[in-house]
Amino acid sequence: MTEQLTAIFGSAIVGSEVQCGDQEVLFVEPAQSREILEWLKDNEEHSYDLLLDVTAVDYGSVPGVQVVYQLWSIIHKKLLRIKCSLPENRLKIRTVVDLWSCANWLEREVFDLFGVDFVGHPDLRRILMPKNYSEGHPLRKTFPLRGKFSREKQTKIALEQDYEDYYRPEQLGALGIEPVNDAD
Repeated sequence: MTEQLTAIFGSAIVGSEVQCGDQEVLFVEPAQSREILEWLKDNEEHSYDLLLDVTAVDYGSVPGVQVVYQLWSIIHKKLLRIKCSLPENRLKIRTVVDLWSCANWLEREVFDLFGVDFVGHPDLRRILMPKNYSEGHPLRKTFPLRGKFSREKQTKIALEQDYEDYYRPEQLGALGIEPVNDAD
């Protein structure tokens, strides 16, 4: 497959290897990743029609993040892993939500925990950390084990947060807390 993709996409195919016995891994340039993923999905010879996962890895030894796409072809019963290395100063890659809708939440998770900006994503915002979380991206190797702020500052920030930002009115009512109505 590497030869076929190299013939079509040229230098955008950076390399390939086999891992875990039979797991094919392709390394591609981030600028062409969207086109390559679309081709792999739509080409009948390959038909990688299921996106199993989008994640990222920060190895720490090389500044930046590697975005990883795990694909499955239902028809051919084959796995394929695509890896795109993003430099520290350009953590951006195009979204694939329009190809696989399940990428929506997966890309949001990578954005939240690694700081990768998925350009064109319909709703790119934090998904696991609070929306006003200002300490950074917790799965980066540069992120301190106990966070960037002191425990005192973390406690102060937590106490200053408005609980209504995190709970729906019916949840607050179940706790016996009367929600504040700004319309009054």
